[in-house]
Amino acid sequence: MRRRTFQCGLAALALALTCGRRASAQPKRVLRVAWVSTERRDRPSRNFDAFRAGLRELGYVQGRDLVIDTWWGDGSREQVERLVPQMLGARPDVVLASGGLALGALIRSGVRLPTVFSVSADPVAAGFVQSFARPGGHMTGVSLFTLALVGKRLELLKEIVPGARKVALIANPQHPGESQELAAAQAAAAPLGLAVRYFPVKGEAELEAALADIARQRDDAIVAFADGFTMSFASRIAAFSLQHRIPAIDGWAQFAQQGNLLIYGPVIEEVHRRLAAFVDRIANGAKPADLPVELPTQVELVVNLKTARAIGLAIPAAVLLRADEVIE
Repeated sequence: MRRRTFQCGLAALALALTCGRRASAQPKRVLRVAWVSTERRDRPSRNFDAFRAGLRELGYVQGRDLVIDTWWGDGSREQVERLVPQMLGARPDVVLASGGLALGALIRSGVRLPTVFSVSADPVAAGFVQSFARPGGHMTGVSLFTLALVGKRLELLKEIVPGARKVALIANPQHPGESQELAAAQAAAAPLGLAVRYFPVKGEAELEAALADIARQRDDAIVAFADGFTMSFASRIAAFSLQHRIPAIDGWAQFAQQGNLLIYGPVIEEVHRRLAAFVDRIANGAKPADLPVELPTQVELVVNLKTARAIGLAIPAAVLLRADEVIE
């Protein structure tokens, strides 16, 4: 079941009026967008559909004043780089990079077209932009890097497992901003009476070594830092969690949907819907350098009740009432 409250008001009215004006106006030209992602074309997430929905809400009609060319990496950053010459040959007006791996491939390939991104990293620490307020180059977009949520996840963990004392942190040390996230987790853990053990993981072998150590030491829970790299191991962590009855939490819905206990973090689909507004502004003359990088405005709590039962956890009613999605 899903429960999410949407705020309506003057902003929604203004958007409706804008859509009405755009739909009735004669388009000056066709906007061509290149969607670039390392996802598999046969198993894409709902992010692409959310982005297209955002453009429809702004009055764009595919085939009339909009063409979206899709470039899928099929799980490979290198494949994205190989597709760049074809992408440039399609002469897009704006490039949409969904994910840090896709954006990194574009940067390494020397693409200088106006680019809108969604990344989990700190874009300043990664060198993508000069600052959040003034990106200063040809890129802008939304960063999922929200340090304020780190402490909230640990608070939720303590609420669900009040006896927890030791928490294992699994993170990709090459993820820009990871050191800030680690510091935030350590600062939030102490007042909650939690001791944290940090496991930097750069590959499958290191993950397996970390999980073996967590099992030996009987840590009370796992907190994974959300990015595309750690998300690729979500199902493996879920299998470990069920086997050893150690709950695991993260920040993206996919983590809970693949069998882990819960997530608390940004609504990724809404982020991609929001990216349509960046593309629209650039299409109407704005420069990426002048469009501030944004942070997510909507967050969600997803609880996997099936997993909770399997590992012997009773989720407090207060947590379930706050959940936006409960997986049963």
